[in-house]
Amino acid sequence: IIWIAKNGAEGVELCANDTPDLVLMDLVMPVMNGVEAVKRIMESSPCAILIVTSSVTDNSSKVFEAMGAGALDAVATPILGQRNRGISGGKELLDKIERIGKLLGIKSSKVLSGKTVSKIGKVKSRNQCLFAIGCSTGGPQALVKVLSPLPVDFPASVIVIQHMDEKFTPGLIDWIDTQVDLPVRMAKDGDEPEPGVVLIASTDDHLIMTAGNRLVYTPEPASNFYHPSVDVFFESVAKHWKGSVVAALLTGMGRDGANGMQALHQQGWHTIAQDEASSVVFGMPKAAIDLGAVSETLPIDCIGPACIDLLAPKKGIFDGHK
Repeated sequence: IIWIAKNGAEGVELCANDTPDLVLMDLVMPVMNGVEAVKRIMESSPCAILIVTSSVTDNSSKVFEAMGAGALDAVATPILGQRNRGISGGKELLDKIERIGKLLGIKSSKVLSGKTVSKIGKVKSRNQCLFAIGCSTGGPQALVKVLSPLPVDFPASVIVIQHMDEKFTPGLIDWIDTQVDLPVRMAKDGDEPEPGVVLIASTDDHLIMTAGNRLVYTPEPASNFYHPSVDVFFESVAKHWKGSVVAALLTGMGRDGANGMQALHQQGWHTIAQDEASSVVFGMPKAAIDLGAVSETLPIDCIGPACIDLLAPKKGIFDGHK
């Protein structure tokens, strides 16, 4: 611990003078709140920021604002129990710090335990279309910009993988649902994608597509420290989805999604990366571009309209033409 700030303004100043590997940022503070502090730090001395908030429910909108400004993730503040009952929530905080450490290149020997994947589902016709989206840092606002132009009769199913603690995902879903025309729901184990409906991964396990075009959750591969992982989902779509695909990789730190995007691109599906100018962090899109896994690179405001155009029947994508 190289410094401790008494408020957001002091945190911005200290971060500029001595930039740390990671900042643990509260949201409700005197002088300057956490959202504004995140914005200023990312403008002047960018570094990894983890939001630590006392109330997940009360502060959910601020969490999404902070993540839109550049915070990597969020977690509930650990609570010290009475009479030596220990600390509640301490493991979650340490797990988040470890994941961010891995993202920054700090190695760890920790291995997560796993469980089996649930099964089955029926195969649908090949004219189904899927719009798959992956994002991380800056994702909440980027998602709204991509999803807002999509009409209520949008012909594709939409699945979103956003790096976010499962405690905050219900609030994210409710918030996005008020901003866009399409219904936005939590992806549940066994769900079948539905045209014109947005499903968002909602646990710390990975969301995958099965051979029956069903969605299930799995902790495997445990070695993948992105939870949920865009790569794991995209690769399962490339392997199992019985229909057409358009995939978009949006703002985010690291390279999650690049390999999965490449798997889709190699099958001939249309893949879109958010451009650097409109990304809060250009890590994930850049990694896909560097792999040669991207059909086109677009500003965030152009991705939704481009997807509408790509999925128009006149484009032939409904016939399985790639």
